[in-house]
Amino acid sequence: MRSTGGVERSGLLFGAGAYGMWGLFPAFFPLLKPAGAVEILAHRIVWSFVFLAIVVAVVRRVADLRAITARTWLLLSVASALIAANWVIYVYAVNNGHVVDAALGYFINPLVTVMLGLLVFRERLTAAQWAALGVAIAGVLVLTFQVGAPPYIGLGLALSFGLYGAVKKVVATDPRVSVGVEAGLATPFALAYLVALQVGGGGTVVGHGAGHTALLVLAGVLTALPLLLFAAAAQRLPMVTMGLLFYLTPVMQLTWGIVVGGEPMPPARWLGFALIWVALAVFTVDSVVRTRRRRAATEVGETP
Repeated sequence: MRSTGGVERSGLLFGAGAYGMWGLFPAFFPLLKPAGAVEILAHRIVWSFVFLAIVVAVVRRVADLRAITARTWLLLSVASALIAANWVIYVYAVNNGHVVDAALGYFINPLVTVMLGLLVFRERLTAAQWAALGVAIAGVLVLTFQVGAPPYIGLGLALSFGLYGAVKKVVATDPRVSVGVEAGLATPFALAYLVALQVGGGGTVVGHGAGHTALLVLAGVLTALPLLLFAAAAQRLPMVTMGLLFYLTPVMQLTWGIVVGGEPMPPARWLGFALIWVALAVFTVDSVVRTRRRRAATEVGETP
């Protein structure tokens, strides 16, 4: 029997692996040029489905497909559309010099999740969570003023991933199976697009060398692998720890966008990000304090 400490250590490794891989995506997707964002999306879908189909077969979970109800199939279809939208927005952002905007989306995402909990699941917010939402909204307004338009990329990423998480919350299916089904549902559309693109002369899977083709295939594996690591980490770590680890991804992306990509960060943009970081700090501290209180109350209740 494995110790609790050993389980948590392995969970931290899995979590750091997942979020670290996501954080390094800005370095990978530009390697896929001249493929466009939609073509890359299609390859991510097809090859992640192939990879996950192999994983599901290896872990002997194919029989789980027969247990999926019609309602769950519908929910997984919605999840498939949402994660596809998230992927294409992200690839477009990374390949067009908007890595900082993509990082903003993932900084906002935990707060969007809280808002969805309030609106969709009728969860009650604490005073600290209301304050965090207010500060985050102020940060988004500052960023809107700075560029003269709402931060569409950041909001698109945060909303699509937040809604995806809300759908997954009510899907009681093994994560390996559910993610594979999501990719499988989108694969016919992705294949049709790739065939049409290639026939029309716009595809890049052939004619740009074996290395380019291999990278497009690898995009699918790198899409699925962090999702599997994330699922493994979620089974081993408290939600608060997962939430704290989440920030590793946008911090890495923001650093890449500024240091490597040379993207501009005028004072107003720093102010907008700073307000969102304050909101995240308030939200995180509140979550940690409430979790410790619940744990202490449970331990007191269990004391003979």
